[in-house]
Amino acid sequence: MKKYLFFLLLCTGEYTFAQQIAPLTVEKIMRDPKWIGISPTNFRWTADSKTLYFNWNPEKKAKEELFKISPSSTKPIKAIDKEDEKLLSLNYVYNKDNSLGLVEKSGDIYLQNFKTKKEVRLTNTMERESTPVFLTNGNIAYQLGDNIFQLDLKTAETKQITNFVKGKAAGRTPAKSGTEQDSWLKAQQTELFDINKKRNAEARFGGNRGGRGRFGAPSADTKSLKPLYTDDKFLNGVVISPDGHYVTYKLTTPAQNNHNTVVPNYVTSSGYTEDIPGRTKVGENENISHGFVFDTQKDSVYMIQTATIPGIKDIPDFYKEYPKELDTLKKKNTDRPVNFFGPTWNENGTTGIVIATSLDNKDRWILKLDASTGKFSLVDRQQDEAWIGGPGISGFFQGSAGWIDNNRFYYQSEATGYSHLYVANISTGDKKQLTSGKWEVQSAQLSKDKSTFYIKANKEHPGITNFFKINVNGGELSQITTMKGLNDITLSPDEKYIAINYSFMNKPGELYIQQNKVGAKALKVTESTSAEFNSYKWREPDMVTFKNRYGADVYARVYKSENPNANHPAVVFVHGAGYLQNVHFGWSTYFREFMFNNLLADNGYTVIDIDYTGSSGYGRDHRTGIYRHMGGKDLTDQVDGVKFLVEKYGVNPKHVGLYGGSYGGFITLMAMFNESDVFASGAALRSVTDWAHYNHGYTSNILNEPFNDPIAYKRSSPIYFADKLKGNLLMAHGMVDVNVHFQDIVRISQRFIELGKNNWELAVYPVEDHGFIEPSSWTDEYKRIFKLYENTLKK
Repeated sequence: MKKYLFFLLLCTGEYTFAQQIAPLTVEKIMRDPKWIGISPTNFRWTADSKTLYFNWNPEKKAKEELFKISPSSTKPIKAIDKEDEKLLSLNYVYNKDNSLGLVEKSGDIYLQNFKTKKEVRLTNTMERESTPVFLTNGNIAYQLGDNIFQLDLKTAETKQITNFVKGKAAGRTPAKSGTEQDSWLKAQQTELFDINKKRNAEARFGGNRGGRGRFGAPSADTKSLKPLYTDDKFLNGVVISPDGHYVTYKLTTPAQNNHNTVVPNYVTSSGYTEDIPGRTKVGENENISHGFVFDTQKDSVYMIQTATIPGIKDIPDFYKEYPKELDTLKKKNTDRPVNFFGPTWNENGTTGIVIATSLDNKDRWILKLDASTGKFSLVDRQQDEAWIGGPGISGFFQGSAGWIDNNRFYYQSEATGYSHLYVANISTGDKKQLTSGKWEVQSAQLSKDKSTFYIKANKEHPGITNFFKINVNGGELSQITTMKGLNDITLSPDEKYIAINYSFMNKPGELYIQQNKVGAKALKVTESTSAEFNSYKWREPDMVTFKNRYGADVYARVYKSENPNANHPAVVFVHGAGYLQNVHFGWSTYFREFMFNNLLADNGYTVIDIDYTGSSGYGRDHRTGIYRHMGGKDLTDQVDGVKFLVEKYGVNPKHVGLYGGSYGGFITLMAMFNESDVFASGAALRSVTDWAHYNHGYTSNILNEPFNDPIAYKRSSPIYFADKLKGNLLMAHGMVDVNVHFQDIVRISQRFIELGKNNWELAVYPVEDHGFIEPSSWTDEYKRIFKLYENTLKK
């Protein structure tokens, strides 16, 4: 009996081990990602820096749980949510000596005294009070509804500073004329009710002529506030200067006459098709904002003057291809519309900096605001005939910028071709570049004492990020982290420790703790991957570079096959998002594709994954190399990558396929149409087929707008090249995709039908959005991709 049990256990153990080392299959790798193990996320320190909290799920439960560690004890402990969540670091606004802090909690304002460790609740209302700040006079200001209020901490007196009023200054908006039915009802009310006769008579003679309001006579010491009318516009960006002298704000006119799309949802609980409201398409009208300054001392309001911005009337270069339109714009000679961010005031409230971007996103200005006049003087201008972008720089938000002291303002710029850190002296006009080189500052944080910048940068290699520090006056960079891979940092409030989310090419992210100093050792805290995941020897792809046809370096990952198929086939994986980096030494967000590439290599394919032109991490020229021609350099980089595989890895040039999703799907279509001699088959997933049908924010930067640059759209959209399809094409798309709409794939399918093409197929996924959720959908999609390659690249 004992022998039988031993034999049974041995067999069971062998079976389990055999299961773990069994060959990769699509079904296996496309399961719920919990099988891999779940990495820790959402790192945050308590305000005293004694505890780090994070979300984790080592036991693969339905929901992740809250864990905590301390720098002195790095063993993760489950936290008690209700108690421990109260200790989490809050985003305090500090006074000058950091002894007091203001914070909003659940719509009320609290004052924290860090010396006495006492907290005082300053507001307790049903409405939300937000954005508290300290003023130079020792009082605080906060926003309630649309308006700014000032609270005197000594007397507890609250004073209203602004009086924003919806509507127009001329009075109430006239009532609509109405229908005959409305007139009849109004006459009936007057006929039936004496109160209406009385009120109508009072209205004809000026109402309450005695001067009393609804609640009696106004108090003698009540001071009226100037009404700031918002008309029919949206009020936003309300900011008070630290001395309380000025309040700046924006009024935004919502875009008119736009057409919002709808996405039909077919598989619903109701049994009826339900429409999901969608986005607008590129080229639709945009919101227009204007900035205003309210002088609280003079009780006056004036509009911020965009005419004083240098280059505000400049016409983008691409109009040279459209002479008639260019001539019309020259005659109009109008200011380009802009977006404002700020102002950001220095500590003593003497100077406000506004960051402005043109709506065409070809200019970014850092401007000194003369709040007494609403005029600007230039601190820095970054101009790009393609579009403004790069790490720490954006047309959609302020970017990485702020005050070091009352005279110096820091910001990031791609002036040298790579995003670097700059400091401008507002008083003297001098500018200083703190970092330099053919690498990028990906984020920057000013230390609490404002003596040091902490930066994340890819100085060593485009695909390796590390944490550095540099003095605000410049000097040498000091490297704090040293692990080869991706190091994402969460700095403790006292700046003594860093939490590191570290990953490597074949190792998902884990939490490490390290002292925030050069030479300190990083200590590993979590171990998240499963035994099943660890049982397979995941490849470390070859990190390679090749020269593209334009002489630029292109970085790539190559997954070698130890047992190449006799046909020596190859597959090109094309990452999505366009401006994204996937050729790095860290764990990829495309983890399913990473595993699929391993599966392909196991089955005799050589796989290459390219950071093509337009990808992030490589500076301005690489970023904007696709301007006005998507499917240009980004596509030829794939072709040049195949040539590299043929020359260096012995790939058969007649047996090459490719696949990718979103932007990768778009490139796959362009490759199958315009490089049909290079690619025998392709799988295009959730693909953009016509850029005129994508969104505005992304597309207009790269291609301008369809009505003003149709040339760019026609040469960049696959639907115009569908007649060139020769190889075998698989397309796959979610039917409730609210990003790249299902309409995209339907329109190009109709083109294929009308063209008489029969070498294509479409797989649809009725319940999937842009990013698939269901493992069954992932499995079905990738089984089709694998079958496509097996049938076209090996035979």
